[in-house]
Amino acid sequence: MKNGEGNSLRLWPGVAAAVVLCLARFVLPPAAPDLAMFGIIGGVVCALAILLWWLFFSRAPWSERIGAVIFIVVAIWATTLLADVSMRTGMRGMLLPIFGAPLVTLALVAAVVATRRSSATFRRAAVAIAILLVCAGLAMLRTEGIKGSGSELAWRWTKTPEERLLAEPAIAALPPAATPVTTATAAPIAVASEKAQPPASSPPQTELVTAEWPGFRGPQRDSVVRGLRINTDWSAAPPTELWRRPIGPGWSSFAVAGDLLYTQEQRGNDEIVACYKVSTGEPVWSHRDPVRFWESNAGAGPRSTPTLNGSRVFALGATGILNALDSATGRRLWSRNIAADTDKAVPEWGFASSPLVIDNVVVVAAASAMAGYDADTGKPRWQVKGERGSYSSPHQVTVDGVVQVVMLSGAGAVAVDPATGAELWKHPWEPGGSTIVQPAVMVGGDILINGISGTGGHGIRRIAAARSAAGGWNTQERWTSSGLKPYFNDFVVHKGHAYGFDGNILSCIDLEDGKRKWKGGRYGNGQLVLLADQDVLLVLSEDGELALVSATTGGYQEIAKRPALNAKTWNHPVVVRGTLLVRNGEEMAAFKLAALR
Repeated sequence: MKNGEGNSLRLWPGVAAAVVLCLARFVLPPAAPDLAMFGIIGGVVCALAILLWWLFFSRAPWSERIGAVIFIVVAIWATTLLADVSMRTGMRGMLLPIFGAPLVTLALVAAVVATRRSSATFRRAAVAIAILLVCAGLAMLRTEGIKGSGSELAWRWTKTPEERLLAEPAIAALPPAATPVTTATAAPIAVASEKAQPPASSPPQTELVTAEWPGFRGPQRDSVVRGLRINTDWSAAPPTELWRRPIGPGWSSFAVAGDLLYTQEQRGNDEIVACYKVSTGEPVWSHRDPVRFWESNAGAGPRSTPTLNGSRVFALGATGILNALDSATGRRLWSRNIAADTDKAVPEWGFASSPLVIDNVVVVAAASAMAGYDADTGKPRWQVKGERGSYSSPHQVTVDGVVQVVMLSGAGAVAVDPATGAELWKHPWEPGGSTIVQPAVMVGGDILINGISGTGGHGIRRIAAARSAAGGWNTQERWTSSGLKPYFNDFVVHKGHAYGFDGNILSCIDLEDGKRKWKGGRYGNGQLVLLADQDVLLVLSEDGELALVSATTGGYQEIAKRPALNAKTWNHPVVVRGTLLVRNGEEMAAFKLAALR
């Protein structure tokens, strides 16, 4: 046969690369989630290998080789112009190349193999049609965000869960908050006047209920539930569903006081702080700000969790709106724009810090910066300019009898005086990326911080902070461990050990030396709380499943498991008085956990 005829082509290198590509990209990630990133990278590498085969080893005419590569580049470029905005911007603009390149090169191999005994003209037409079909398919998709190491895809013309919710007015309706009575902060995204009037008194209430779960991760912001023992035999006494309700998108958790819960969500062009009844899920009030945050990796909606303090609820929106609301009515008391206050642009994933209240100072993080506001008036008290990126929340600790606020960022950890913002100490650790999880405090005052790389958790470091003889502060690294690498999944400390997610798998490390005790169980990028009185982890998986796992050092042991939610779940679960509250970007639900008799 002459060069260029079908059976003169050298096919086996391309076929071999295509087989490896399929194994790496489509078989490895579901089979071994911890290696999913290698599968994605492997898919891209194999796609490049296919192009190298086609260009240099296929024996096709040079005009056909170069023409096919040019056609692929032009087709993918045209697809980026036609594709849904979520596909164009997903994974920092790399979703289409990462997802499309393997598919397009597979189409090339498949078309060449299928037409191996056909004429060169027919083969060229088949290759062009196969590539165009793949690109047309990509143009008809949208991504609903990342999940694990992949992307959730849907047809771009189908309605999102948020759109389905808004299409049902009877379900979507929320009672409005009381009308603000002050004018100094009427514009919700305007910087509040420093002469703002003190908040008007709230409507009469029968009783000011102490918040059992005042905000992000509970009373100590450590995801630990104390004073509760449940029946862990879910085959005999499973959690009983009390109610289930659609909700707008967002990755907020709950704050709870008495029969009221508070959370944040997005509904159309309004960012909402909402109050519901714990007992029934019935809405009580909602406060709206006419802003919308969306990015393709995590979708729409606020990222932080409201904080309860006395009769007020403090909530930070994804674009930087910090609201102080009356907890009974939702009436706005004051409002600030932390992006304007700190001169920070809205970060890639939005502002994600949950407010912290210490001695009438509201502390929030704006990326890696921090700001303190007077809780009564919203007047700025102090600011700290941060370094590198952060989506972490400020954390209260006490070291050497001194109350301080610790904040993590890509540059390490910094501690400041909550009253003045004055820096007390700093511990550098720059593995790169933007830190997301919170620090943890050990018995004795040592602090656990985490580092983050560009693709996930970097590890855990134990540091000791202490006052020096000269009157300042210094820090000392005890150890650094790669046995627990949380990404955006917070970990818990229990009886000298830390339990959390090492990638997609639970892990336990010894806090004495950082060495791993065990690793097991696949729950995706889930979240967890510790039932401390029973040495049990209550895990809410990324797929919305509930699981009980032993928080002991003898090895991984799953005690029970059952479904709870029906979509991707990154929100932290809450347990109050034996009631479990869970939510994601589509629904929320309450379950009664049977008491241990």
